[in-house]
Amino acid sequence: MTVFGNLKPAGLAALAAGAALALAACSPTPSEAPGSTSATSAPAATQSTLTASPSSSASPNTSATVGAVVEGFPQQLLPLMPGATVVSSSFDKASTPATAALVATVGAPPAAVLDFYTKTLEGQGFKAVPGDAVGAVASKDFVRGDNETVNVAVVEAAGVSTFTIGANVAAESAK
Repeated sequence: MTVFGNLKPAGLAALAAGAALALAACSPTPSEAPGSTSATSAPAATQSTLTASPSSSASPNTSATVGAVVEGFPQQLLPLMPGATVVSSSFDKASTPATAALVATVGAPPAAVLDFYTKTLEGQGFKAVPGDAVGAVASKDFVRGDNETVNVAVVEAAGVSTFTIGANVAAESAK
């Protein structure tokens, strides 16, 4: 049984969502002139949807959204933690297994984030894999059956936890 061998599609989905976020953050706002510097400028809140272009390693049905939960995202399986704000999300239900990724922030410590998702996922039949960190990053892996996996990773800075969820689940689980 390969527990983590099928994570590449979720990684691609998360990469697409991250790239969209990075691109949005690098784009100048209308009030910024080229070459200007502003130590206090904040990016405008925007929502956009991207559809990944077809390639040999990504499904043409992968979509990613910045600032919201993408349409079709399996919110019953992977609910947003109460009080959290979505940074980006992606979903590909056409792949086997289906892949979903979510990046969000919350004003709770990493242990509280892992506790919320441990209870949520174990309540749906997932089993936690031993270990609660990868290096200095709070991270927890879950498995269900032979090919369903979920990873939750959390980093904290200035009292805000940013967490990512990457999931590979059976299509019927992603409804």
